[in-house]
Amino acid sequence: MTDKHLDQMVRDADPYRPDVIGHLDGAQQALLEEIMSVPTLHRVLEPPQARPPAPRSMVRRTAGALAAAAILAGVLALPAVLPEHQDDSLAAPTGTPIAYSAAALKAAEDNPRLLINRPGWKVTTVYGFAKQQGTIRFRNGRQELEMNWYPAGPYDGFYADRLTVSKPEPVTVDSFPGDLFIYNVGDFEVLLRPRDGVFVGLRTGGNWTRDTFDQVLTDVVRVDVRTWLAALPPEIVTPGRVAAEAARMLADVPLPPKFDTATLDGIGANDPYQFGTAVTGRVGCAWAAEWVRAKRTGDDAALQRATEALRSSHQWRVLHQMNEKGDWPEVFWKIADEFVAGNPRATYAQGLGCD
Repeated sequence: MTDKHLDQMVRDADPYRPDVIGHLDGAQQALLEEIMSVPTLHRVLEPPQARPPAPRSMVRRTAGALAAAAILAGVLALPAVLPEHQDDSLAAPTGTPIAYSAAALKAAEDNPRLLINRPGWKVTTVYGFAKQQGTIRFRNGRQELEMNWYPAGPYDGFYADRLTVSKPEPVTVDSFPGDLFIYNVGDFEVLLRPRDGVFVGLRTGGNWTRDTFDQVLTDVVRVDVRTWLAALPPEIVTPGRVAAEAARMLADVPLPPKFDTATLDGIGANDPYQFGTAVTGRVGCAWAAEWVRAKRTGDDAALQRATEALRSSHQWRVLHQMNEKGDWPEVFWKIADEFVAGNPRATYAQGLGCD
């Protein structure tokens, strides 16, 4: 398989490619590619974390595929319609308080904590929440609304690019001022202006009209930390659970020399698929780096250990579990097999998502 074929596999698994999020012209596609994966930017933008190959259920949007390849064991609706509020945050639900780790509270505190305060909307996907960036996706029938937030620095570049999409229309989401851009009929995006060091983009997917979008925007509210955490599906791996979940996931995975699982704490909050991608990606990157080091220095014993570790990835339980839901294991195995064959591609680091 050539680099071109592997790149196509990654694109085919990616819900952010143009045929899924809408037809982009050259300017928007160039910016999207910069944000997602290109290590050297052509604009003065700080790129968000590259997105790994996504679960097939994000790409194949039919009801059958979603049922057969759901990202989560079960998506969870908001516990209830949130109460009326007078300011920009809502009180957490009453009852026995849930104990959250300090890391989980910090991750929630550092993001905008926007939810859709309307029955029927469910959180289906969560990942990121590290370095002031992350994604949360909501679904209600045939409608999806994805919220992405980034450090405030790239906002001007995003906004300038969106001016090539349409004329901006001023909107307010809860107390956040922003601008609405129209890609096509039924395809909308709102860029909220920077606040507290981050800015948010809200992008539609599925079956929308302008009226329905305007209505949902009035239902988007900023909530407090505990309300936001309580709205996440229970399967989400929050920072306080990273160590335990990583240990379970890596039980049958050989770890590279000096691999420190404590470094996984920076992954943030993720649904199980994205968490598995992040964890196995870091292990793969470390073994690949060890293979390259051993090859360069003539350390034959270390080279053999790295080769056997990468070969063994075909037996890692976590990758087989993930392979039922998405294409990340296929990408990982293809790159691992090239190391085993002694001929890794120069772009392996990008394929594995290495830092």
